[in-house]
Amino acid sequence: MFRTLLGAVTRLNVCDADDKQPLERGYVYLAPPDYHLLVEGTHLALSVESPVAFSRPSIDVLLESAGEEYGDRCVGVVLTGANDDGARGLARIRELGGAAIVQDPATAERPEMPRAALRAVPDADVLPLEEIAPRLVELCGTTKSTTA
Repeated sequence: MFRTLLGAVTRLNVCDADDKQPLERGYVYLAPPDYHLLVEGTHLALSVESPVAFSRPSIDVLLESAGEEYGDRCVGVVLTGANDDGARGLARIRELGGAAIVQDPATAERPEMPRAALRAVPDADVLPLEEIAPRLVELCGTTKSTTA
């Protein structure tokens, strides 16, 4: 259902990620149910490793792997949510020189995840939901990278 809803509000292609799928510009990849999604070089990987903080997929697993692969070229975003998943991964991205964006908890339907992310990364950009996409465009510019 999320894929359908997201697809209705973006011109990007929205799809469930497949194991060993190459990253392509213009796509939004969603973790399939009950799999961790990781970034490995220019590909995606799926894992059935143990849940992290009772979650599989875990946002921390995804963000940590993206940070490890892309370092200061990585941008992590944490949005509304009901636990602290994503905080540790966002902190790792920031540690490696990447950018951190957190939805303003005051604008989040569930502020627990943004609050946890801000405790972990107090210098993150804090933005209302409607300002996050323009900030991503600003950060990413018009680079000719093979990944988006």
